Amino acid sequence: MRFMILVKATADTEAGAMPEETMVAAMADYHERLAAAGALLDASGLQPSATGWRVHYRDGEPLITDGPFAEAKELIAGYTLIQVDSREAALDWVRRFPNPGGPGGEADIEVRQLFELEDFTPGEAIQRFRRLGTL
Repeated sequence: MRFMILVKATADTEAGAMPEETMVAAMADYHERLAAAGALLDASGLQPSATGWRVHYRDGEPLITDGPFAEAKELIAGYTLIQVDSREAALDWVRRFPNPGGPGGEADIEVRQLFELEDFTPGEAIQRFRRLGTL
């Protein structure tokens, strides 16, 4: 089972503020423990939405909108992708996630399970994904 741990953006992350060394060290410790357990698939911080864009389809046509985007609380500042045996194991790892807001600070993390190929109705399109090694 794969889970994505999503760290929600804040006004500071949207302003491009980099984390303090103590936070980077805490995150490195956490990710090293995940890697040692064989659970870490990927992790990274995201640049502020000002460097990104969104695609909205209207009448089948893509409309591109450059960032920044309002409502930092709706945005993602970073993620960690893990693979574990159960929802409970994912919850256990998330409980150990360092507080992105720092000691005593506030932060929000969202966790979402990824679909696996086995979750979809078998068919040629799923076989194409299987050959790609994605999903």
